[in-house]
Amino acid sequence: MQKILVFQRDQMGAGKVSEINRLSDELELKVADVEGPFAPIVDYPEEHFPDDTLELIDWSDLILDHLYHPDLTGYLLDKAEAAGKEVVASGRKLERGVTPTTCCTLGRLKRLGAYGEAFGAPEFTVSLDDEGLIESVEVKRGAPCGATWEAAKALIGLTPEEAIPKVGLATQFNCHAKANPNVFLTNPLHVAGEVHAAALKKALSAAKRG
Repeated sequence: MQKILVFQRDQMGAGKVSEINRLSDELELKVADVEGPFAPIVDYPEEHFPDDTLELIDWSDLILDHLYHPDLTGYLLDKAEAAGKEVVASGRKLERGVTPTTCCTLGRLKRLGAYGEAFGAPEFTVSLDDEGLIESVEVKRGAPCGATWEAAKALIGLTPEEAIPKVGLATQFNCHAKANPNVFLTNPLHVAGEVHAAALKKALSAAKRG
């Protein structure tokens, strides 16, 4: 059982925590809330963290950062680095940590363990019926917000041509990202749709008729 520690402010990680717990039985999650309010510059970030922050970091195998504040994240990275723990901070540009553009662009990194096996850039296996319609879609890996699994449900009975744009739209509908450009100057919702459409195209090219 991999131990995942989630640091969040303003409940920013709550939706993903709920979906991760629902979708995986190989992960044990703990959530640490960092209390605000927060000024644009936080001179003493340690004052906002729980008293047992160091103990929680020691307990964890992997840390997910949903703090979205450079000073808070910087403090967390310092403490995690000192403890030899990896931090995943999606949607940020940082010199340290694992920082995919979105949660669903996280590549396969062995050092991320069971979390990295289950969550990140989507992977599908698709079966077609005798008429060439989509009969089943297995999600082998997907977004930790659960959007991949919800989008897969919308593809049953569609032709491959119908399914490719559909998976992008269905992903965006269920995505937890905000519809505004991030630090990568990209719209996270657009990225999520494009990544899922590309993954489905790959799966359809390998699909066999029933």
